[in-house]
Amino acid sequence: MADLRRRAVMVATRLGPLRVEFTNKGIAAVQFGRTSFQLVPGGGQAGSLPRGFRKQLQRYAAGQPVKFRCRLDLTGATAFQRRVWRVLRTIPCGQTRSYAWVAARLGQPGAARAVGRACGANPVPILIPCHRVVARNGALGGFSAGRKWKRRLLALERAKKNGLSFSR
Repeated sequence: MADLRRRAVMVATRLGPLRVEFTNKGIAAVQFGRTSFQLVPGGGQAGSLPRGFRKQLQRYAAGQPVKFRCRLDLTGATAFQRRVWRVLRTIPCGQTRSYAWVAARLGQPGAARAVGRACGANPVPILIPCHRVVARNGALGGFSAGRKWKRRLLALERAKKNGLSFSR
């Protein structure tokens, strides 16, 4: 039987400290923008991140192009959430799509609100880029870490796309 106990580490990045939780299956949670972090049930043990992941995260936060190559532990996610998250991972860095666009890709054009709820339930923002999903009218929409962080991540990615450096 696989060891699914969560372990956690803090990763210092140019975006600020990130708490990353992981199991033997993969990365299970990313929390950022706080000086104190919410404990996830079963979490909190210290450990080592999967090989290379810390550097990938730091490169992303520094505005460098990164293709995250890590396994995810999405234990507890519904089938619908997993389908939404698969679509989100196809949105290119530096671009946005609407909740309605994601719903249409799922073959459920009336499910924009459900897509928004799935985005809100995403435990690994950045890795599953829910921040790239906005309202059809261009309004920002919500984000688990708050709109300030959504704006910040979008600005970082636009800077990457345009070849500009990112500063806090």
